Amino acid sequence: MSKLVNLTIDGRKLQAEEGKTVLAVARDNGIDIPTLCYNEELEPYGACRLCLVEVTKGTRTRLVTSCLYPVEEDLVVKTSTDRVITNRKMLMELLLARCQGVKSIEDMARKLGVDRPSFKPEYWEKDECILCGLCVRACAEVVGTSAISLVNRGVNREVAAPYLETANDCIGCGSCVYICPTKCIKMEDTEDTRTIVNWKASFKMQKCAKCGKNFAPEKQLAYFARKLNLPADTFNVCPDCR
Repeated sequence: MSKLVNLTIDGRKLQAEEGKTVLAVARDNGIDIPTLCYNEELEPYGACRLCLVEVTKGTRTRLVTSCLYPVEEDLVVKTSTDRVITNRKMLMELLLARCQGVKSIEDMARKLGVDRPSFKPEYWEKDECILCGLCVRACAEVVGTSAISLVNRGVNREVAAPYLETANDCIGCGSCVYICPTKCIKMEDTEDTRTIVNWKASFKMQKCAKCGKNFAPEKQLAYFARKLNLPADTFNVCPDCR
């Protein structure tokens, strides 16, 4: 049985399992902490920094990312101090400057009280990607292909396939598309082809043996059949006809 620790979040005295993160415990207890790079199905990464909170342990008080910081006995957490709010607003201003016109970023900024950056965003190169790493982690941790990764450093950092060429290990599942918080990864489905535009990868679609509908990339279905040790004809029919 997991050991329980006592802590306080925003004045509420709580108990939580040792090893859980501050963010997880807060959400379990209905306490909202904003995030962009967090997904409960993936290992936390701490890229967006929006989940900053102020923690006090003994006589030391500091800012930490709540998605990475584990709860401790007698930990005191404050999620909306002036220091926390000031830092979150600055982070949102930077994101607004980078992701001009991206609705999800604009909506979150308004919730945090930010309408526009306090500096001139025209000096920034517009980019819809916030480098949250969700797509990379989903590809590696959930799908298991690691077809894409974060490459380069500093202002040149980006998500890309190896050598910026076609992502040969991509199976066309679209997990990266579905998990992207800014919808900057584009997927196009035609009658018999799926293309993940960002990774320059195209896939022939599997046609259902019963209804004739194209329902998933052949490469994706073959990959999961191998991974799960299923017969090769397992996915000859679509989910509706199965």
